[in-house]
Amino acid sequence: MAAIIGPQISTLKYSAPIMFESLASRFSGAFSSLRAKGKISTGDIETVCSEIRTALLDSDVALQVVDKFIQDVKQKSLEALPGMQSGSNQANAIFEIVNKELVEILGGATRRIRMAKNPPTVIMLAGLQGAGKTTLAGKLAKFYADQGDTPLLVASDLQRPNAVTQLQVVGESINVPVFAPEPGNGVGDPVQVAKAGVEFAKAKLHSIVIVDTAGRLGVDQELMNQATNIRDGINPNEILFVVDSMIGQDAVPTAQAFLEGVGFDGVVLTKLDGDARGGAALSIASITKRPIMFASTGEKMHDFDIFYPERMASRILGLGDVATLAEQAKKAFDPNSSAKLEAKFASGEDFTLEDFLEQLQAMSKMGNMTKLLGMLPGAGAMKKQIDNFDEGEIVRSRSIVESMTPIERANPKVLNGSRRARIAIGCGRKVSDVNNLVDRFTAAQKMMKQVRSSGMPAMPNMPANLSMPNLPTVSKGSTVKKAPTKKKSKSGNPAKRALEEGLS
Repeated sequence: MAAIIGPQISTLKYSAPIMFESLASRFSGAFSSLRAKGKISTGDIETVCSEIRTALLDSDVALQVVDKFIQDVKQKSLEALPGMQSGSNQANAIFEIVNKELVEILGGATRRIRMAKNPPTVIMLAGLQGAGKTTLAGKLAKFYADQGDTPLLVASDLQRPNAVTQLQVVGESINVPVFAPEPGNGVGDPVQVAKAGVEFAKAKLHSIVIVDTAGRLGVDQELMNQATNIRDGINPNEILFVVDSMIGQDAVPTAQAFLEGVGFDGVVLTKLDGDARGGAALSIASITKRPIMFASTGEKMHDFDIFYPERMASRILGLGDVATLAEQAKKAFDPNSSAKLEAKFASGEDFTLEDFLEQLQAMSKMGNMTKLLGMLPGAGAMKKQIDNFDEGEIVRSRSIVESMTPIERANPKVLNGSRRARIAIGCGRKVSDVNNLVDRFTAAQKMMKQVRSSGMPAMPNMPANLSMPNLPTVSKGSTVKKAPTKKKSKSGNPAKRALEEGLS
């Protein structure tokens, strides 16, 4: 195989706003006004449906999808209205109807890849140039490698400059082999490479083959012919249509062209963390009758997961995505550490700064905290606070705790003025920063004791400190107000008292 490994190819960076942010805000406003009604009338339903229709069209959802969605919601709401109880129960019933219809247009049930009875399972990627197929191929390979499969990447995009090199760089970064007998850049037969790649996978006992194919800036016959020939040559178990979530209204005609020209079994949305209005996600599944199977939610290799229509609908309606948040936490938090912490909690032992450090280290593995906080219910109402969340505060908190000795982490009560001064120097922070962290940690410790004494169980698979006040709460550019502390007695030693006063 060719070994053309070039420099790491950078990917476009995004500010990671909440997907469907504007749409979620409009839905929230519509239902807030509905819940304020004492008794809902047919006119109220008409008004809400009109507001939702405008919101969907503004989000680039295809007109035919919007019209059918509004028609179904209106009809089912009017049919259910006579049997609804008055007040907020009526609004909640209509809310449930909208939620159900949103799940339907997003594809209904989640579908997984159909694995071949006799390996390897062959997955072919198709789509326009710029949709992110090559990076997506690496993310898909890592996803299955993490589950114990042995994927092989096949470089059949021999058209785009440096496409083969990029796939090899991606493969090397995730430790997945790449079959690349041709250098690309217009050289080689992509159909023969794809066929040879599948045969190679069979010989080397790879369980999954992911074939990266060429795209174009627009749909043309040459692109369709090449994709069709590759499809016929390798007979894939799944053909996945890869689409950029920011493509807007062009998503539907492009998807229809690929469906008619090549055919595909499922859709993968890329750049779902970008500043997109969401029309692609809400249109493609409904029109093509093909499910959205995966979603790429960031630039890193682990920013990729199965697409759950019910979870996306929940986020659009402002209910958050606690299930995904819990899964992210479960991946990041070591099971042994979690079990140890749960045992300590049950036995009545104190939550220590050593435990806190483990939790901070795990939180760092969870990825972008702004995105994670956006999964919480009611995140839309906290948009300003979430956007201003300072990601660096987690790093700074870790540096403070890591500058403490094991004794200090186990028993924060020993942290006198001189110890706090030493810690501040060790981590390059101010003594006030150390004081603030210790104060917040102490408050969290007290809250844990209160929770334990009340008999309230901890949430399974969730970090103990995820919603506690010891979490960093500093916004970018803001100053931290210290929690009120008891007035300490001054030392009788003049030199020591001067030191303490200077440090505070």
